[in-house]
Amino acid sequence: MTTRTAIVDTAVDADTSRLVELFKDLHRHPELGFAETRTSGIVARELAGLGFAVKTGIGRTGVAAMLRNGAGPTVMYRADMDALPVAEDTGLDYASTVQVAGQDGTPSPVAHVCGHDAHVTWMLGMAKVLAGATDAWSGTAVLVGQPAEELIAGAQAMVDNGLYDVVPKPDHLVGMHTAPGPVGMVAAGGGPMMAGSDQMDIVFRGVGGHGSMPQLAKDPVVMAALAVVEFQTIVSRMIPPHETAVLTVGSVQAGSAHNVIPDRALLKVNLRWFEPHVRERLIDGIRAVCDGIARTYGMPEDQLPQVRLTGGSTPLVNDANLCARLAAALGKAIGPDRVLTNLPPVTASEDCQLLKGPYPEIPLAYLFVGVADPQVYSEALAAGKLFPYSPHSPDYRVDLAAVPFGTKVAGQVMLELLGR
Repeated sequence: MTTRTAIVDTAVDADTSRLVELFKDLHRHPELGFAETRTSGIVARELAGLGFAVKTGIGRTGVAAMLRNGAGPTVMYRADMDALPVAEDTGLDYASTVQVAGQDGTPSPVAHVCGHDAHVTWMLGMAKVLAGATDAWSGTAVLVGQPAEELIAGAQAMVDNGLYDVVPKPDHLVGMHTAPGPVGMVAAGGGPMMAGSDQMDIVFRGVGGHGSMPQLAKDPVVMAALAVVEFQTIVSRMIPPHETAVLTVGSVQAGSAHNVIPDRALLKVNLRWFEPHVRERLIDGIRAVCDGIARTYGMPEDQLPQVRLTGGSTPLVNDANLCARLAAALGKAIGPDRVLTNLPPVTASEDCQLLKGPYPEIPLAYLFVGVADPQVYSEALAAGKLFPYSPHSPDYRVDLAAVPFGTKVAGQVMLELLGR
């Protein structure tokens, strides 16, 4: 009898050259959130060619595909598709050189520096494994190509746009993400894994004027600058030391000339938290700081700063039983010493869990897959670093050996949950 591991390994080994070229193509052609038209087209075409029933345009650029194979459980597997507005600096011969017009019309670089190109490749490779091994499993595989994870908006957009009108409620939800650990390692731990997150736009309104006569203006640049500094006391002085909170100002935008005081300034703020009361304290503290500064500089009550939440997600909590099951199955396939189950939670965030939509009881397993060259990883450790590079950095890279490895992990996971 052919083992599940042999089925997956044989299929992926035979498909590795194609998958590597697919990965390189996706890497060369990154697309930002809700603009993944080329990527989603590739996902839809590949899955349709394997016999999946495909629905496109869910949540603008999202894709959902189903392969029914008799009675059994329904397992949803999600791969996010979007890239980031970062200039790649890896030196790879397939590095991204893509630029798109930013909000102000100026060119902005785009690159896959978080590994979503690998996520898509893994899913498409796993889909081929399932399509070619229907005698080894039964049930329904639901594969989701999700847009705009980096915006923390794509999963909710798909749910709001009728995801569950076209796919059934899954018995399990699975996602995987690249990690800058060595190729060959997988983390499959239960419990809280990633923080909740909120994206926030804050507009300070003022009175514009000539840079030579600031006394005649009400300067929103100064207000915004003071807010950035005062925000730092919210975590340090308003949140108990034993509770986790992160507040980051990622963008300050105001004006366009040296000698003109603008009439508004924009701050883009990101929050991370694990407990809902911490989130509320962060938001209340931000509003209080902004309103206090604006009042100090003479802004009337109807011109106080506008604070708008533009996206967010809850903390990602893995189902302990599901992760233990998958960790055991993966341990048999790749060796138990290569499967980590006791990782502490991190303050990075995800929106994969929001794909549960109206079914919060769906068990989730969100796994991390090592993608760094083991030698590079070892050298980084020897130099006193935690990792050789971090996600979202210009030098983030997925070693090509991680393409077949991640595909095999995805295949093993799906056959464990759907296997006969």
